[in-house]
Amino acid sequence: MSLFTTELRRLAKRRFIRYMALAGLLVLLAVAVGTALSNQKVGPEQIAAAEAAAEQNYQESLKWHEEHVRECERVKTSGTAQEKEDFPADCAEFMPPSRDDFRAEWFMPPTFDFRNKFGEFIFAFAAILALIAFVVGASFVGAEWTTGGMMNLLLWRPQRLKVLLTKAGALLTGLAGFTVLAAVPWTAGYWGIATYRGITEGMTSGVWQSFALAGLRGVVLVLMAGLIGFAVASLGRHTAMALGAALGVMVVGQFGLGMVLAMAEVRFFQAWLLPTYAIAWMERKVTLTDYNSCDYSASAGCLPKTMDIVWQDAGVLFAVAVVLMLGAAMWAMRRRDIAG
Repeated sequence: MSLFTTELRRLAKRRFIRYMALAGLLVLLAVAVGTALSNQKVGPEQIAAAEAAAEQNYQESLKWHEEHVRECERVKTSGTAQEKEDFPADCAEFMPPSRDDFRAEWFMPPTFDFRNKFGEFIFAFAAILALIAFVVGASFVGAEWTTGGMMNLLLWRPQRLKVLLTKAGALLTGLAGFTVLAAVPWTAGYWGIATYRGITEGMTSGVWQSFALAGLRGVVLVLMAGLIGFAVASLGRHTAMALGAALGVMVVGQFGLGMVLAMAEVRFFQAWLLPTYAIAWMERKVTLTDYNSCDYSASAGCLPKTMDIVWQDAGVLFAVAVVLMLGAAMWAMRRRDIAG
């Protein structure tokens, strides 16, 4: 049996990895069920109820306006000087509400629009599985170091880098297969939600292609997260090393750094935060806005300055991170004492 096949079987049989995969699927199921329960199909009954709610709110606002005008007239006739200061000189200045300001669509129940909303759930799918992939990648190699399995494996296959890269290849293969297999029922489930509790109108080949490309970027995000977890755990020779590093990056390097940069009023401080690039990667572009600046335009006046971060920027950043981390893990694997 080849080394790659052995590592793939080891990945599939590890109990912790199975539990993590099951946990990821349960979270995805909970998200889908929550979406289904919080949306409903819109029909004549819902439209009529929304129209009635809009009319009721209009009548209540009209009644409140009339009461306010009567109170104003009473104060102007017999009120004290202090009370009169609280109202305008002419009570007719109070404009009555317009029926056009109470639109029925504001009172419609939420309904799932597949074309406009499914992209958000592709991002949620990728984010959840990327977190699972990071932990799985860290555990896959970290447990080998902790239990001594790595040393035993190197007695059978003494090529250090080949062993490490084969493990990484098996990890990527397993993650890719799991992600694609999970994506099929995820998409079908949300199509069912849109069919029975929403709308599926406006779906064209271009929209499906856009969703497919977003899904492909999601798969890449999952693979990068798993590979980074694998590399960090290999460097520290322990799963906890990767988890601790991830916690430190998120708490200190993201929340702490974000607070410091915001208090220092650094322009476009979100450009220094990793979540911004994850969003840009999945949604193709993120536009940051500096509301404390003015970009003057003769036609539009003073507009705040903006900065665009596109998915190519995020891709370069993530690629560099993966190459550096995996390169460091390979260097450590080759240079350090395996038994140490």
